[in-house]
Amino acid sequence: MAVTIIIVSYRSSADVGRCLAALEASTWTDFDVVICENGGPEAFKQLEALPSALKGGQAVRKVLAPGNLGFAGGINFGLHAAPGADAYWILNPDTLPEPTTLEAMVRRLRQGDCAAVGHDLVNADGRLASVGGQWKPWSARGVSIDRGKQRSKQDRLSVEARMNYIIGASMLVSRQFLDQIGEMREDYFLYCEEVEWCLRAARAGLKLGYAEDALVLHVQGTSTGGGGSLKTQSKIAVYFCERNRILLTRDLYPSRLPATLLLSLTHLLVRYGKARAWRQLGFAISGWLAGLRDERGVPAWFGKA
Repeated sequence: MAVTIIIVSYRSSADVGRCLAALEASTWTDFDVVICENGGPEAFKQLEALPSALKGGQAVRKVLAPGNLGFAGGINFGLHAAPGADAYWILNPDTLPEPTTLEAMVRRLRQGDCAAVGHDLVNADGRLASVGGQWKPWSARGVSIDRGKQRSKQDRLSVEARMNYIIGASMLVSRQFLDQIGEMREDYFLYCEEVEWCLRAARAGLKLGYAEDALVLHVQGTSTGGGGSLKTQSKIAVYFCERNRILLTRDLYPSRLPATLLLSLTHLLVRYGKARAWRQLGFAISGWLAGLRDERGVPAWFGKA
């Protein structure tokens, strides 16, 4: 199975370099890499300084996006640059995969009963960031399953029964998935794209798989400012998270929108208010209002935040 790894960079060549170094140790060697740079020509120059091939001979292609396409747009741009793969590993630049991760995901995909595969993500402290995602449609909230717990051997069937989306930091999607479901929605720009993608796939009858032996270290939010405490989160991270939760509800659960709007507003008021993260509360309310107005794509303030 030939796999193309797609990495979307936004002025994150240092992260990409570390990720490529980790990929050189991969026990599954039938892959190549496409890196889409969203950060403009100067950032692309830094990216071009990275190797054009890994030590195992795998090609590393760098492509410059015609502007900041966001996460979904960058992924789609990468897909167009490498149309012939059997499967695609969507991988954040701020990740360090274990050597056996791709092999474990391919093995799960080859079982033939699923069209996309996720796995354990861990934080720098070794605790789980997620084993998969569970979307709560009424409140428009995603739950990272087992977040904060110590990693332990998981029952594959139990995880697959609980999750309804795969965390976009690392997910392997098959050719069948792309042919049947299509590309990511670019009008979300950042956040919730992978959730909508997976929920759309589930509606089409496709199953999501979990590779219990695969592991990736994820250093979250290095490009968007989404990591850290509530008080340190960026406008970009907070605004798009809140806006796109409402947009996803509009797109997939329109009959629930009135209730979801109320529940989502209550949640963000409690969450940010309890933490006294007043600036972030303002960002969250502006995102919520944008979702209410069905505003999509890139807002006028983006690039100035």
